[in-house]
Amino acid sequence: MFRVCAFLDFFMCVIELFGESSGRYGYRRIHALLAREGTRVSEKVVRRIMLECGLVVVMKKRRKYNAYQGESAPAADNLIKRNFHAKAPNVKWITDITEFSIPAGKVYLSPIVDCFDGLVVSWSIGTSPNAELANSMLDRATKTLKNGVHPLIHSDRGCHYRWPGWVSRIAKAGLKQSMSRKGCPPDNAACEGFFGRVKNEMFYNRSWNGVSIKEFIGALDKYLVWYNEKRIKLSLDAMSPMEYRQSLGLMA
Repeated sequence: MFRVCAFLDFFMCVIELFGESSGRYGYRRIHALLAREGTRVSEKVVRRIMLECGLVVVMKKRRKYNAYQGESAPAADNLIKRNFHAKAPNVKWITDITEFSIPAGKVYLSPIVDCFDGLVVSWSIGTSPNAELANSMLDRATKTLKNGVHPLIHSDRGCHYRWPGWVSRIAKAGLKQSMSRKGCPPDNAACEGFFGRVKNEMFYNRSWNGVSIKEFIGALDKYLVWYNEKRIKLSLDAMSPMEYRQSLGLMA
């Protein structure tokens, strides 16, 4: 929603923007939103107001889900070599699986993230980290590709990415497979960073008591849509991934 804040209403503007982000935006993103809407003020002023109003984004250390089950099949070489930058969409994709544990049970998220702008190309959410979770996500992602486009897809060495179904899909789509080195989480740091943002903004520091598995999956799915369409990134000139692609004329 567009607004121009008068000075006397500035506190309320900051509070409203923080609320509209569900408490997910720190002072830098609030400052960027204000600038985008025509209000010019320093980051220090926004930070001071947020501190005075108790508008703090609470962070929590995440626990990584580990799908590694030993060297049961050959691993692909590490082609990405921690270079998670891409100059265009669909050049480098990263993927992994993470776990959410709520009182009603466990839920697993399997996304593909584009290194170009952080767009979540596709995702699957389920109650079991099985082949279908990873394979269905990959099927949806490859359907978005135009003819002649063959991204590199990087993962850890989890069993999901060595199963015949996954490997055959990679080959059929003409993708280049890359894997982290054994016991080296930093080799897939960009995907770990994505999971950290998702959990800090959507999952941690709220109660999921009384929330069913179906309701949680719906909430997570809704968040990921918001992540693509609305969540601004300072590295994208305070635009969401979809807004950024639209600004570059990359959206059909």
